[in-house]
Amino acid sequence: MPPVSQPRRALVIGLPVAGCALALGRPGAALASRAEADGAAARLTGGVRPQAGKVSLKLPEIADNGATVPFTVSVDHPMAPGNYVREVHILATDNPAPQVASFHFTPTGKAEVSGRLRLARSQEVRAIALLSDGSAWEARREVKVTVGGCGG
Repeated sequence: MPPVSQPRRALVIGLPVAGCALALGRPGAALASRAEADGAAARLTGGVRPQAGKVSLKLPEIADNGATVPFTVSVDHPMAPGNYVREVHILATDNPAPQVASFHFTPTGKAEVSGRLRLARSQEVRAIALLSDGSAWEARREVKVTVGGCGG
């Protein structure tokens, strides 16, 4: 069998790579808009407009790596039967999908969660708490992302 020529080798290696790139699309091309994030918030709250207060959202002001941004959400509200935090939702306004995480609680313990989230770029992050009385509360924070994230 004759040796494979350089142009043919480039074609054999390059076609699958180009096909994958076309199938996956350009990273970061389809980011959600603020209106989509507002729509997601409205769906999650059942149309109830969240009030400021009760919710504490801790995020770094500047995230060196958008792929792993630490967060903590806590809600200053009792956790007694009939009067507790039912859900906490995290929304990132400029991510490909604005709803980043959802947490469901029972009337015991404390309404607090910590973790890491991935941010596509610098944007506003919202934490919305839904209480058993039907009210909604939120906190918002801007995060400046310097590298990484969903879009690379």
